[in-house]
Amino acid sequence: MSMGRIWRDITQWLAQVGSDIKASTDAGLLGVARFFGFLYGPIDTSLPIDEALQKSLRFRLPPHAGWRHALGGIAYLLFLLLVVTGVLLAVYFRPSAQEAFPSIQHIVSGVTLGWLIRDLHVWGASILVLAVLAHMGQVFFAGAYKPPRETNWLIGILLLFLVISFGATGYLLAWDQSAYWTVTESLNALADLPIVGGMAAGLLRGDPIVSGATLSRFFAAHVILLPWLALGFLGFHFTMVRRHGVAPLRQPQANPGPGRQFFPNHLLRSFMVGMLVLAVVTTLAILAPRPVGDAAHPGELPDAILSTWVVVDVSRALVHYLGRWGFGLFTLLGLGLALLPLVDRGPEREIRRRPVAAAIGVIFFLGFLGFWMAGRGLRTVPTAPPPAVEQPATVPGGKP
Repeated sequence: MSMGRIWRDITQWLAQVGSDIKASTDAGLLGVARFFGFLYGPIDTSLPIDEALQKSLRFRLPPHAGWRHALGGIAYLLFLLLVVTGVLLAVYFRPSAQEAFPSIQHIVSGVTLGWLIRDLHVWGASILVLAVLAHMGQVFFAGAYKPPRETNWLIGILLLFLVISFGATGYLLAWDQSAYWTVTESLNALADLPIVGGMAAGLLRGDPIVSGATLSRFFAAHVILLPWLALGFLGFHFTMVRRHGVAPLRQPQANPGPGRQFFPNHLLRSFMVGMLVLAVVTTLAILAPRPVGDAAHPGELPDAILSTWVVVDVSRALVHYLGRWGFGLFTLLGLGLALLPLVDRGPEREIRRRPVAAAIGVIFFLGFLGFWMAGRGLRTVPTAPPPAVEQPATVPGGKP
């Protein structure tokens, strides 16, 4: 038998297997990719899966869907990066007061490229917050939160809260002096808030002081509770975006045209922006890695606290410059931003004709950036005295 005959038989067999797989696979399987945001157009389940995929890729977006609409994709890409790097870190991380810090040292110095994975995770967490805020700012100032998109705006606010919660719970896992005392100060400030502050701080702390119990609770929230909540909210968010489509322009065009195809136009644009963002995160991770400080010690105050996460910078600047009520007042401003669509329900989308909404948005977004810049270089000493209760053990050796 000639080689040409053998090759023809193999290709025919592969073609038949491919046809059988396509015929036996329901097109509804593509709904999973759509649920996670990888497909935009609707799925025609009456077609074979390959034809249903091609039809979904040919879906047309409005002509004004451009580069600014890639901000949500950037945030989603960074979230996926954090999931992948977080899983890799969790393989080596040990969530106990005795072993957390040594495991971080092992990841940084003993695991191949462990330092890079850790710093991709650290920098991705900060840039994710900025990407989510940029996306929300674009939606807010374009008036895209108005009916029928109010629910999706509220879901976006909840996703921002989840992103902040991810960072807050993950910040303690480094279990060094800076992380330990930053969380201690934050929980003390939370406990000062009336009514629910003390109860919330006690629930998060799990002990009279920040201890191994706190670390266990933060780890469980970071890797179990919050991922499931994020998965549910993201799926609902994508579903609502597909249902209502891209928000129209403030001034409708006379002849908007047929629009742009999702593939390759918008998908290629999102891919280019995504590669640029990944390049920036990787460059920052290589050139500005997070230092590994001294092991956490509850009975020893550090010389100074210098944070490495954007939300911690904002929180510390608010407390430092506005007092213990600063964070609470800024949170109330954010709550007002979240509830604004329930009040601002008119059809007007031009920001100049929405002075109240414009004022709230400008104060919130510029205030966040301002306090971030103010808190980046802020070096403070914890105000709380060393606690009398000692933790089970600390890690010998100090710096690696």
